[in-house]
Amino acid sequence: MTIGKSSDRENAPSSVEPTDDAVQAADAPSIGRVLSTARIDSGLTVDQVSTATRVRVPIVHAIEQDDWARCGGDFYARGHIRLIARVVGLDGEALVARYDAAHGGSPAGKRPASQLIDSGPIKVPGRSRPNWAAAMVAAIVAVVALIGFNLVSGKGGHGTTGSASAPLPSGSGTGSVAPATTPAVQPPAPAPSAAAIAAVPADKVTVKLVAEGGTSWVSAMDGNGKSLFQNNIGDGQDQTFTDPRQIKLVLGNGGAVHAYVNGKDLGLLGKDGQVVHVTYTPGDPQAG
Repeated sequence: MTIGKSSDRENAPSSVEPTDDAVQAADAPSIGRVLSTARIDSGLTVDQVSTATRVRVPIVHAIEQDDWARCGGDFYARGHIRLIARVVGLDGEALVARYDAAHGGSPAGKRPASQLIDSGPIKVPGRSRPNWAAAMVAAIVAVVALIGFNLVSGKGGHGTTGSASAPLPSGSGTGSVAPATTPAVQPPAPAPSAAAIAAVPADKVTVKLVAEGGTSWVSAMDGNGKSLFQNNIGDGQDQTFTDPRQIKLVLGNGGAVHAYVNGKDLGLLGKDGQVVHVTYTPGDPQAG
């Protein structure tokens, strides 16, 4: 009996050791923790991320705590992850892939029901298309009848032919008609030079940002770390900042911001959708 029990124990299956991938997945920080850490490292607050992404502050807080119920579904959760990741400088697609692996399913199978509804015209079986040819013929007949009515009603009782419209002015008549005046088109004002846009003494730094062809969220801080500006600037809007030491900028969309620094035109500060961190000091423009 003792030998039989020993054999049973020897033949019993051993416990399965966890794989390296499973251990790494268990030890890896959560998606919310990754986004929160990247936001703090970028020097951004939750309010600033909310302004740049248009994701409400309570939802940003919930995402950083991995509370996905506040997003309203997997489809919206993926969109929020991509937006926040872009602002804090992370790979949004990699985080979305982690989200799908944890929650199951791909974006194609998680779309809101409202996007699955066909918004095209409803076709009723058996109903023929409108007869556009007949409608056009009827319209032409109506126009001809109206013209004939105007011609008949324009004849006077004394054998003279009247006219329903006023006579056109003629150069041979006794009266004169003042020619219509066309307002002179003012030429566009010349674009200001780079020196006029951002010209300051050599012991200061001046940065002028102009939004071109889009909207970007802008955060500007002076040399003491004091916030000078935190908001969106739209197409055609501009902001100017001056400080004796430095101007530190964070842009949510570098491809929509044209910069003039210390009298020099630096052009666009990045590509469309690119988050840009840059610092300028007195003298020649230098990226911090």
